[in-house]
Amino acid sequence: MARSTHGAMQRPSTASTSTPMAQTDDLKGSTQKRRNDFKILCPFNIPSSPEATAVRIIRNLSSYGEYYTIFVWVILFISLIPERKVSLIYLVAMTVVTCLYLLLLRDLPNSVVLHKIIDKRLVLAVLAIATAIELILTDAAIHLLATLAAGIPIILVHAVLKTRDDQFVNEEACAAGELVPLVNQKSDDAELEALV
Repeated sequence: MARSTHGAMQRPSTASTSTPMAQTDDLKGSTQKRRNDFKILCPFNIPSSPEATAVRIIRNLSSYGEYYTIFVWVILFISLIPERKVSLIYLVAMTVVTCLYLLLLRDLPNSVVLHKIIDKRLVLAVLAIATAIELILTDAAIHLLATLAAGIPIILVHAVLKTRDDQFVNEEACAAGELVPLVNQKSDDAELEALV
């Protein structure tokens, strides 16, 4: 005869279930394995060769280029606040023009003219040169040079020391011109074994 519960929840049995000794040993072994596999990954280290340094700088400049630009812009903006109001206005105006161009690129992803004919890097370089010329013409060249002299070494140190987030790309092999997988095969096999 079947009992109906009519939506009532059944409580689990309070009697202890005994687990076989092998299962508890497997659980202890897997937790110990996880504890032994724990490594502290530092996002910064010194590259092993000049080629690896060059590869890391190029990767970080392409990955963090926007952040580096904002960093230099903020330093320049702060240095212009106390003395150079006209230069500050020109800097803000060029920033607005640059932001509008980048928004136009994002809003029109299928535009052949914006994406194929006109190179984005060329337009941004022209805007940067125009901003530098405006700052020089408004007697803020010393501020621009001081900002670049202070900001570029910090950016280069970060670009040299910052490692990739995936931690599996072999920079030495990339610097030697070898094709390397983005993910280490041994780590994938270890993860599969841990899941099984």
